[in-house]
Amino acid sequence: FYKHVAHDFEPPLAYLHARVEGKQEYTQLLYIPSRAPFDLFDREPRHGIKLYVRRVFIMDDAKQLLPNYLRFVRGVIDSNDLPLNVSREILQESKDIEAIRAGAVKKVLGLLDDLAQSEQEDEKAKFKTFWKEFGQVLKEGVAEDYANRERIAKLLRFVSTHVDTDEQTVSFSDYVGRMKDGQEKIYYVTADSLKAARTSPHLEVFRKKGIEVLLLAERVDEWLVANLTEFEGKPLQSVAKGSLDLGKLEDEAEKKEQEKEADDYKELTEKIKSTLGEQVKDVRVTLRLPESPACLVADSHDMSGNLERLLKSAGQKVNPTKPILEINPYHPMIQRLKSEQTHFTDWSHILFDQALLAEGGQLEDPAGFVRRINELLFLTASNGE
Repeated sequence: FYKHVAHDFEPPLAYLHARVEGKQEYTQLLYIPSRAPFDLFDREPRHGIKLYVRRVFIMDDAKQLLPNYLRFVRGVIDSNDLPLNVSREILQESKDIEAIRAGAVKKVLGLLDDLAQSEQEDEKAKFKTFWKEFGQVLKEGVAEDYANRERIAKLLRFVSTHVDTDEQTVSFSDYVGRMKDGQEKIYYVTADSLKAARTSPHLEVFRKKGIEVLLLAERVDEWLVANLTEFEGKPLQSVAKGSLDLGKLEDEAEKKEQEKEADDYKELTEKIKSTLGEQVKDVRVTLRLPESPACLVADSHDMSGNLERLLKSAGQKVNPTKPILEINPYHPMIQRLKSEQTHFTDWSHILFDQALLAEGGQLEDPAGFVRRINELLFLTASNGE
């Protein structure tokens, strides 16, 4: 069957066979391949669902029978209600097709639910294989299928700071089940690679406090979090956007100390902001950095730096947003900067450029960065520091 339907010579990973009777009568035989086709991401697959009417073949790849985020599904749907002369134009406006489509989506998501929740090792292995092959495509469903958004969200898997593996094995339910007492949000960080996500300076305070963070490093993830704002009442929060907000997990003493440091370093932050000019929206003190000297964050309602880079790489015109530079008042580099006079401009630009590189950004003036570094290194060596 699978050889004939999709020219697939490997046994299916899972399949479903159902006969529906009632207002619409149809039979569906659908399966999930064990391996992703080479054209999975061009969004114009060559083999999809074959449509039959009373066992008479009507058309190949009937796109109206399943949404695009389930384009990996193969199979046959045989309707008893549609006319034999049905066309693609008629399919787009047919209420019978809408009902068949809704039923097929429900069945496929149900099949995936069963695999994901099964206690049997072979079923778990099947879902693991499914996610490795088709997980990125399923993530598109969060934006495309509002009615099934919560159901799709339960099937999603991610890497997190809680696990050492690079495999996406952590579900939202796993994360919520491990949330600390008083934790109100699901924290995540986006980056253009998993290594960049793991080493992001934004994670430092979360590691210190033992708070789990999801590591999102696939291109589709920015689209995902833009369309999924919460899971089971828990808001999703980027650790690289807005002010650090740990809710009830915040230490009042630390918060008061941050306010004190902000006052003590007000003159320095204003001076850095003036020096960097149009490169930053603001400069402020933060306690989210136990180790690094500085980091860049996007304002609460601004586009993230990672999303901006993704859109630019795709040829999109993007109105650039200015990041906020947050500094760690306890880092030696910041303390040096507080008393620096001669090379204040160079140190300020290096601070910004380092923060930009740490979050995966590209320097506008790499040669200038290298020149400043070399000059300061030479100066430090000459002074015997």
